[in-house]
Amino acid sequence: MNRTLLVLVSMFVVAAPASAAAQTSRSLVKYGKWVALAASIGFNIAAADAHNDANRSFDRIGARCAAPNALRCELEESGRYVDPVTEQLYQETLGLDEKATRWLIAGEAALLGATALFVWERTRSVDSPPENEPFAPVVREFTNGVGLGFQIRF
Repeated sequence: MNRTLLVLVSMFVVAAPASAAAQTSRSLVKYGKWVALAASIGFNIAAADAHNDANRSFDRIGARCAAPNALRCELEESGRYVDPVTEQLYQETLGLDEKATRWLIAGEAALLGATALFVWERTRSVDSPPENEPFAPVVREFTNGVGLGFQIRF
């Protein structure tokens, strides 16, 4: 799905005329940074949920081990639990931890992408200032210093 979407967007950008491609690129950055940021938040929430599920699964192992039957928590020489139910809970915990790790890495990657888009947008050269910017900063050099101010547009 992601690869298909990437190919379609790439084909659209390549097929567009130069000025339209520049505008498309600006639009992709303008809105893509927010999509990437929202994806990062969503991925991190999913990671937290998977981590909490793993903790609940591990707590069930602790509850089984606190019960009077001591055989539930004994380990074989291979490191596996003798009790199959406890071993199943342990494997479930490991799986949920791996799932949380994958979500967390995806969230970090999305946040890195959003950061790159924010930085790229702030550092790109702009032909003209945006029309909706009422207060524009003004920096002027003088022989004995620098003047800072702002310009009000109506």
